[in-house]
Amino acid sequence: MIYRDFQGMKLSMLGFGAMRLPVHDGNDSDIDRELTFRMVDDAMKSGINYYDTAWGYHNGNSEIVLGEALARYPRDSFYLASKFPGYDLSNMPKVREIFEQQLKKTGTDYFDFYLFHNVCEMNIEQYLDPKYGIYDYLIEQKKNGRIRHLGFSGHGEIDVLKRFLDAYGESMEFGQLQLNYLDWKFQHGKEKVDLLNERGIPVWVMEPVRGGKLAHLPGKMEEKLRNLRPDEDIPAWAFRFLQSVPSVTVVLSGMSDADQLAANIRTFEEEKPLTDPEMEALMGIVDEMMSGRSVPCTACHYCTSHCPQQIDIPRMIELYNEHLLTTEDGGFGFIAPMALSAIPAERQPAACLHCRSCEKVCPQQIKISEVMTDFVQKIG
Repeated sequence: MIYRDFQGMKLSMLGFGAMRLPVHDGNDSDIDRELTFRMVDDAMKSGINYYDTAWGYHNGNSEIVLGEALARYPRDSFYLASKFPGYDLSNMPKVREIFEQQLKKTGTDYFDFYLFHNVCEMNIEQYLDPKYGIYDYLIEQKKNGRIRHLGFSGHGEIDVLKRFLDAYGESMEFGQLQLNYLDWKFQHGKEKVDLLNERGIPVWVMEPVRGGKLAHLPGKMEEKLRNLRPDEDIPAWAFRFLQSVPSVTVVLSGMSDADQLAANIRTFEEEKPLTDPEMEALMGIVDEMMSGRSVPCTACHYCTSHCPQQIDIPRMIELYNEHLLTTEDGGFGFIAPMALSAIPAERQPAACLHCRSCEKVCPQQIKISEVMTDFVQKIG
């Protein structure tokens, strides 16, 4: 197992994510305890020592089942992480109540790692609002030893992360990002990593295979990668990419069966970062994936000065592209709806008048009004 140094600790680079545990008959609330326990046993035997859960995973049951599975081991043999569920704004006044319940659900006296969950456009104002006392309470728990290390996870754009870090950055010991070779470009992953590097904050990774999207690629793309590394599985390329980013410390993988776990353990038995030619080939595949499935907006902003509704059209197209790419294979796209929820209704795609004034000045000749209509239909 590959390990990374963090404040004198050795953390397994592969972390056991508990968002996609095995379930019975497709019921996300009904976790297969027996199989989950066996997977935790296999993970412990392999040297995985980082386990990540959250309040809302599996409709609230992930913390319970993972806690039961880990309770069979000495408390000092693993590191447990959970999060404050700020993705639901109704939770903002309940930080004390929720934290106490999380300790009970997991059956522990402390969390080794605890996060502000999903810092984004939708909740940044509430996270920064002192009336909720979230930051103060979590800092208090850290002083009391019930949180050993405090951090955050974020799906928001760069400006949102900057606001959060400007306020709380000095207390953030790690930052968890959606990071993979597609989002390195598509969601400005490189810029987000650079931001954390500038602040001296180590990077934790979520969605390394983008919900399974990068586990299987179109035939010609897979052939290109197999020619470079004949013995490497396609999903392993996603992990090798992350092994090539120096500040990445922990890579969380939500493994839903024993085979996925075994494959990931094999990948993390040995460090094999990408060579420059391999990285170039992978980024070429990313460009191909993006060009074939996205609206070619260059964010020149000529359109915005001609919009009578003052819609931020480039931002809407960026979210549209994100939603298209995420949902094209039946995936669940939450980032675009989440970001739109923070935008006034009169500035959303549904407010488009279809006057086509923006289209007359678009250098890319994008049919913007049609994009706005399709976006509204896809979001529902």
